[in-house]
Amino acid sequence: MATALVFCLRLCLQLLALPIYMLSYLGVWQPYCKKIFPAFMEKFAASYNKKMSRQKQELFRNLLEFAGSSGQLRLLEIGTGTGSNFQFFPANCRVTCTDPNPHFQRSLAKSMAQNQHLQFDSFLVTPAENLHEVADSSVDVVVSTLVLCSVRDMQSVLSEVCRVLKPGGAFYFLEHVAADHSSWCYFWQQVLFPTWKLLFDGCCLTREIWSDLDKANFSDVKLQHICVPLHWTPIQPHIIGYAVK
Repeated sequence: MATALVFCLRLCLQLLALPIYMLSYLGVWQPYCKKIFPAFMEKFAASYNKKMSRQKQELFRNLLEFAGSSGQLRLLEIGTGTGSNFQFFPANCRVTCTDPNPHFQRSLAKSMAQNQHLQFDSFLVTPAENLHEVADSSVDVVVSTLVLCSVRDMQSVLSEVCRVLKPGGAFYFLEHVAADHSSWCYFWQQVLFPTWKLLFDGCCLTREIWSDLDKANFSDVKLQHICVPLHWTPIQPHIIGYAVK
């Protein structure tokens, strides 16, 4: 019964979004979406940071514990987007930014200018599945927030993260995930899934990312499930924490 209802509601939603599905079929929607998505994310990130400031401060408070002998922290952020995490990174931190969408460069440059306490290396236009421009065992910390929902190959991403991390380095994450399967939230995640993914640049609502982290090559994973105050949205369930190589 529930499966049939999910199917019917999905179909209704897809009919409402039919023009966008047609644009996608014609190959027009994805390039347009990538151009407008940074503007949407700039506004969303500002609101998200206000609601999640305490959690981000708590998450990143021990970053410098992973710094090298020089005291400088070499940090790689995958899916940097607008640079909304920069304000939470400590001084004496050297940041390399990556994102597959080159249209984030304008808002990223703005965030860089507003965070002079950090040192920035390059902005690499590359997906997290392919960090070939980053050397093996070259960074102390990798950061990912609201990124793993939209990667195409989770196993490849986590493999690349482990490759570029120094031994004893850490992967910090804050990601929205699938809700409890018995909840109404999960029901609506299933209903919204195909259309949401189309509208929001490949964002998947029902990923159980904690399971992927457990299977990856980390020696220790410190993870919490939390519910964030994004009311009337399907992305309230999150995981937060870090994993040590």
